[in-house]
Amino acid sequence: MTIAGAEPPTPIGRVIADLDRVRHQLSASDGIAVFIDMYRKVTERVAQRVSNRSFDDPPFVEALDVVFAGFFLAVPRAIAAGRTVPNAWAPLVDRRKARLFPLQFALAGMNAHINHDLALALVKTCSQRGLDPNRGTVHADFVRINDVLAELVRPLRQSFLDQELVRHGAALSPLADLLTNFSMEKARDAAWSTALTLWAVRDLPFVPEASEQALAGTVGLVSKQLLTRFDPLAQLEG
Repeated sequence: MTIAGAEPPTPIGRVIADLDRVRHQLSASDGIAVFIDMYRKVTERVAQRVSNRSFDDPPFVEALDVVFAGFFLAVPRAIAAGRTVPNAWAPLVDRRKARLFPLQFALAGMNAHINHDLALALVKTCSQRGLDPNRGTVHADFVRINDVLAELVRPLRQSFLDQELVRHGAALSPLADLLTNFSMEKARDAAWSTALTLWAVRDLPFVPEASEQALAGTVGLVSKQLLTRFDPLAQLEG
């Protein structure tokens, strides 16, 4: 039911509503819920900047955001239907209820979504809108989204490192090294390079599918590393 006089939701607004519906069904400690809590904030920031026309091509960024979100939203739908999820998301889905630090879930989700989904979403959106990622303002707008991620991820990661290392000390140093070395900016750079490769081979037989499968496997291996359990957590369960 639509309230009289109310403005219809924007496409990104509908994405946020879909994220909220999925999140409502999950416990706060569920790894997918932890990722959604971060991803929703990123999506809200992107929506604000689209509304403020902070991008060269706001309609393109909005379309990309919706397509991008669709790759993630397909994951909880697959879980609910008992279907297999993409290999890039499998480690987080498999370990979503493990006793891990929330930041591990958040970064594993961002790894899957950026290093896998983003490249596919960029190719799909450019194809739908008749754009070439090698031309125009596509890359400039893509880079501007880095600022949104940095605003949220850097403080969260630093807060974790400051608080948990004080609590657990040297036992967490391997995890601290792993999380410190994982860079969202580098992940998006890699996603851009991957997107250009997929764009170049998009019309060749068999090559896009093989490339996507290899990408999903590689991204999944990184997530497995990010979801490693460390001694303090094992002691908490003991």
